[in-house]
Amino acid sequence: MPKLVFARHGESEWNLANLFTGWADVDLSENGTKQAIEAGKLIKEAGIEFDIAYTSVLKRAIKTTNLALEYSDQLWVPVVKSWRLNERHYGGLTGLNKADAAAKHGDEQVHIWRRSYDVLPPAMDHDDKYTAHGDRRYAGLEDSLIPDAENLKVTLERALPFWEDQIAPALKEGKNVFVGAHGNSIRALVKQIKKLSDDEIMDVEIPNFPPLVFEFDYNLNVQNEYYLAPKKA
Repeated sequence: MPKLVFARHGESEWNLANLFTGWADVDLSENGTKQAIEAGKLIKEAGIEFDIAYTSVLKRAIKTTNLALEYSDQLWVPVVKSWRLNERHYGGLTGLNKADAAAKHGDEQVHIWRRSYDVLPPAMDHDDKYTAHGDRRYAGLEDSLIPDAENLKVTLERALPFWEDQIAPALKEGKNVFVGAHGNSIRALVKQIKKLSDDEIMDVEIPNFPPLVFEFDYNLNVQNEYYLAPKKA
């Protein structure tokens, strides 16, 4: 059975500081680096061998992917990077402390922005210091494709073509696939994989660690789903 292993990036510096991150290109924290290494060790212990890996164009996911492959002795595996696997774009909330945002806008409003499926947060200005417009990594995209704010619905619409064009065909060919991405881009793909309703996906959380594994038949019906855990002595 082909396997798909999702690894949300290890804890980032902004996770640690309780800041809205989105498309801001922040690094892993010391603990996040350890989580990525441990993810690789768990993959090796489970005996999962990959044929291809996919990640976003943000360093916290790229580093997690590289470390997980390195510590599972699979650093040679081809890695494809795509903006379509980026984290959800948090718009004008990017860089704000979550507690400060709640104090400014109210707990209920911030909760709606964070947790609703189809409500957009405030848009980011194009001259904001965290804007993706003008960022060289997105130079090949039409400017209209670069978001200024996203909810989970829009994140899924952005990630779905990559699933259909790259990840799903690899799995149907029987390949084992690693995806090192972000909490919301992984949630979006999990919604697609498990055919969850808009309400059901809101209860799904993807932790920074450990990796999540799906096993499929060749029609991409889920046969098994589990988080990796150390083998008991």
